[in-house]
Amino acid sequence: MVSEESPLLAITTHEAIYDRFAPDQKRWIVFLVSFAGFLPMFVSSTFVPSIPQIAKDLDSTHAVVSLTVSLSMLASAVGGLVWAAYSSFYGRRSIYLWGMPFVCVGSCGVALSTSLQSLLFWRFVQTFGCAGGMSLGAGVIGDIYKLEERGTAIGIFFGATLLGLAVAPFLGGAATQYWSWRNLHYSIGAWGLVQMLLLYLSFPETSHPGTLGIDKIRRRRWVHIAWVNPLRSLWLLRSPNLFGVMLASSLVLISDFVLLVPLAYTIGVRYGITNEAIIGACFLPNGLGNFIGAPVAGRLSDIVVRRWREKRRGVWYPEDRLRATWIGGLFMVPLSVGASGLITTYVEGPIGLALNLLCLLTNGMGVDFVVNPIGSYNVDVVHSRSAEVIAAHTASKSLVISAATALVIPSIERIGVVWTDIIAAVLAVIGQGIILLTIRYGDRMRASIDVGFSTMENN
Repeated sequence: MVSEESPLLAITTHEAIYDRFAPDQKRWIVFLVSFAGFLPMFVSSTFVPSIPQIAKDLDSTHAVVSLTVSLSMLASAVGGLVWAAYSSFYGRRSIYLWGMPFVCVGSCGVALSTSLQSLLFWRFVQTFGCAGGMSLGAGVIGDIYKLEERGTAIGIFFGATLLGLAVAPFLGGAATQYWSWRNLHYSIGAWGLVQMLLLYLSFPETSHPGTLGIDKIRRRRWVHIAWVNPLRSLWLLRSPNLFGVMLASSLVLISDFVLLVPLAYTIGVRYGITNEAIIGACFLPNGLGNFIGAPVAGRLSDIVVRRWREKRRGVWYPEDRLRATWIGGLFMVPLSVGASGLITTYVEGPIGLALNLLCLLTNGMGVDFVVNPIGSYNVDVVHSRSAEVIAAHTASKSLVISAATALVIPSIERIGVVWTDIIAAVLAVIGQGIILLTIRYGDRMRASIDVGFSTMENN
């Protein structure tokens, strides 16, 4: 058995493939994919505050309309897998452009819905269309940035996209309170159209030449339609290290949802906040933490990679990037979620509210210190299928989190806010323990099941 010091990748001169785009053009590409990645977060998070108004307009109940949330998670998971699989065959640019019409049409369909059935259908179409934003964006960054630069770029990308999770509830609540949920979705449709035009006019194909599936077909039709199994991406998770970091990421991210999902019932009730727009504004510190933490975590993970390569005299051990997670996973996340439960229960008034908002800010930063290096690690080790591994990671993580999220409010009602938050803190620590095991035994885990891990020639 090889030791931890054994190289996965030999030291070679960086491929000229990463010099295809000038630095300014790379930054513009990161902006475009961040803009595209922000959209699915925005679409998912603006819907929840509008559920009461939608239920009233469609003469339904909150619980029934809430089914669209579960359906959206399914559409997001399926769409992410589909778009990622086809991007490996047709290229990133084509798949981005194919997804946007679904967003535009689906958004207009949601806005025009007069029944629950039509709402469910068009909501699925809308969410399916923008579901590739995260996986494709990470794949694009893996296409254009070298190993030592990749974490910083992915950090900026994650920071911009995760900001959507925080600002969207505020904007969705404000739109519900002062405007109309139908107009909100018309606006999302217009956003999709603007995004499609930007991508069409200024987004180049970033996939490495000769790596696409369609490039390997010698005889093809002018319009070549191929079947690509979108579920094959999930098979990557049979690798112990990829499954391990997915599970660890899920356990850490659960703390985010434990704080945010019941926010109206915890912080809102405890401190007498009833206005939907103000409750939505309480999400902003968490988003600010995401926005600050992601690029910092990305740069830190790049620094860790470079320093450990120097210690190993040029040998690159992929799991070194995961060493950047311990600050968030062992301290920031568990302490912030645990403290929030205690503060909500025992500290009254403006001081209690202010301390809770500080906990939300810290949690947002801490989660990024874990999630960002893991995202970069996935792209590093399965670089040739980077979009697919991110899609599989995201889809599986969504299933774990959705199951956990369904238990949050019942848990608070049964055992209280303090113990629910303490359980979330313990889960985060367990997740960090899985990461530490992956760092220690990563070479053996990779050797046990090889899913096509990267070499220097294709990374």
